[in-house]
Amino acid sequence: MFRARVHVSLHDVSPAWDAEIDHALAMCAEFGIKPGLLVVPDFHGRAPLATSPRYTAKLRALQGAGHEIFLHGYFHRARPASEGPAGDGRPSGVTHAFAQSVVSAGEAEFSDVTRSEARERLAMGKKVLEDAGLAIDGFVPPAWSSPPWLADELAQMGITYTEDHLSVSNPVTKRRRPSLVLNFASRTKARMASTIAFCRVARPLGHLVPTRVALHPGDMTKARLRDEARNLLAWASRQELVSAQRLVEG
Repeated sequence: MFRARVHVSLHDVSPAWDAEIDHALAMCAEFGIKPGLLVVPDFHGRAPLATSPRYTAKLRALQGAGHEIFLHGYFHRARPASEGPAGDGRPSGVTHAFAQSVVSAGEAEFSDVTRSEARERLAMGKKVLEDAGLAIDGFVPPAWSSPPWLADELAQMGITYTEDHLSVSNPVTKRRRPSLVLNFASRTKARMASTIAFCRVARPLGHLVPTRVALHPGDMTKARLRDEARNLLAWASRQELVSAQRLVEG
């Protein structure tokens, strides 16, 4: 029987979510899965990796054990509303509002920056991870939202993997492939129910396109989502588990 090609990842890896990340890692380990780790250098400006030697040591050990490490934004939040409306080249309009209000709860960081700000945050994030002794396997923007020009910035940094809602790509070679993403939303009961239903019915599509299973710390805070996550991981464990890069290259 043909198996789907699946990559499992754990988002928002940060000392801010220490217990939830450990829970998700243990759940993955039950099924022999080593998820990619999407690391945030300073989650919401209150959990800097640079001052968390215990946590960075844990991440080094996980990477040494076979987990991929991805830079996942820098702050994982958009600019606070108190800083005023968009200006100086910052994104605005319907697309910006959709990314911040519908796709995420104000966490689409790289849909709220100018090109120079994006370049600066990428460089800062890269330095934080490298100073922690971590090799970077790719970059995933928070909420999977970013402007088209970000791919060129990633290519200039030599980053060979990134993704959005609908695809995975290599910014250096420009290769892009459609990709299904299965993940849960926990902000409201309605969003939770709709994403659970989607993750159940959409799994067969994984046999047609490369598939990503994306877990978030919030999934570990609700019993119903923990059960659904375990069920989704059980399905993933029966498929062909691959690295992120192999999703792109085939």
